[in-house]
Amino acid sequence: MNEPETPAAGGGSPTTAGPAAAGPAAAAPSAAPLRGVERIGIPRPLLWGFVAVFIYMVGDGVEISYLTDYLQRPDGGGLASDQATFATVTAYGIAVMIASWFSGTLSAIWGPRRVMWLGAAWWVVFEAVFLFAAVPSHSLGVIATVYGIRGFAYPLFAFAFLVWVQTVSPERMRGSVAGWFWFAFTGGLPTLGAGIAALAIGPFGMSLYATLVLSLFLVAIGGAIGSFAVREPQGLKPIAEPGMARPRSYKRLAEGVDILWRDKRTMAGGLVRIVNTAPEFGFFAMLPFTFGTAHHHDGFLSAAQISTLTAIMYGANIAANLAFGVFGDHFGWRRTVTVFGCIGCAVATPLWYFASLASENFAVTVVLGCVYCILLAGFVPLSALMPSMVLHKDKGAALAVLNFGAGGAAFVGPALVTVFHPVIGGGGVAIVFSVLYLIVAVVSTRLKDASDPGERRRAPAPGAAVSESPA
Repeated sequence: MNEPETPAAGGGSPTTAGPAAAGPAAAAPSAAPLRGVERIGIPRPLLWGFVAVFIYMVGDGVEISYLTDYLQRPDGGGLASDQATFATVTAYGIAVMIASWFSGTLSAIWGPRRVMWLGAAWWVVFEAVFLFAAVPSHSLGVIATVYGIRGFAYPLFAFAFLVWVQTVSPERMRGSVAGWFWFAFTGGLPTLGAGIAALAIGPFGMSLYATLVLSLFLVAIGGAIGSFAVREPQGLKPIAEPGMARPRSYKRLAEGVDILWRDKRTMAGGLVRIVNTAPEFGFFAMLPFTFGTAHHHDGFLSAAQISTLTAIMYGANIAANLAFGVFGDHFGWRRTVTVFGCIGCAVATPLWYFASLASENFAVTVVLGCVYCILLAGFVPLSALMPSMVLHKDKGAALAVLNFGAGGAAFVGPALVTVFHPVIGGGGVAIVFSVLYLIVAVVSTRLKDASDPGERRRAPAPGAAVSESPA
């Protein structure tokens, strides 16, 4: 490199040293005692950012349980079932994947705070267009286009904040920070968002349309908090070498792609992230046809029980996200991902499926489903691990790969069900998911990080020369 890297915010050591240097070199500044909310893993300057992500994702999650149904109603979009599914799943999902990638690369160019501003404004503007122009048009093309465009918004807001916290937090807190991020994210989408929708439509008697308007206000509140209440100064700075000119900086968009072959560990981390939640999305696409009674299937769970199962499992996952974030800071990020995330889910996946069908008991299904979702949280430290493996200028690109994996999982899981379920049935799909987890358990061993006690023991002594390339 032609220019030296700047010290990572909150860490104190040059991040060009890579993860190996993040141990002893960063130890001195990190030795300061933690106070207040920092004791539970939340950096004080970023506290309001977590609140903002939570409220924003609550608003985004309000529609998750009923939008497809609403778009089929005469007072909604008036679409056919397959048209409503296309508008809310396919078009929207493609936008989410693309925006998930750009949340990292644009943060590297503009700074994550500006990307959050864009994500907040984008959601509010295009949701207003969706509600007041697209839905009344009753046109599939207009509805799918506008709703798909709105899909760019939440990854820009939420995942840019993930980039922000992972680049400015002290090294020793990054697993806990990741846990708090996913606690806020999944606490809003789908958990509390769906709960607020249920209350609004049920006890409060609000119409489906009015509930969508409520979601607009919630997202506006969260977006305003994230845009104006978070004062951490590093968020306005690009994640790049100092002095890089603005026109040249847009070449970082290409660097955000070529990191996949420049650093094979980043590609490995992206594959692990896809497999992380792909079976989760696949299971929930498959449950109505295996455990439930959809399309006259002779299942053992009603639609209401499946909804209850989903809510309880996500509740367990939310608590586990936080717990594994803290745990990973002590046990080691990579080891937590491999042992609890990959291997744990490889065991829990077929156990949940086959034991539930064998017992046909709702309580057994809930307990084993919670076990799966708790172990799923073992992947949380991956959010801290991936940026720790690369140079400071590549942190945004590494997190872009991570975010893209999160969006891609929503497609891969249901796609695997579509391909394999007609051929080998639900049991075969469960085994395929288990095998995928075992494969990425092997892949994850390529990921090295300084949070692992073994890695810290192998790190160079303070003052020793450290290679500029990441280990």
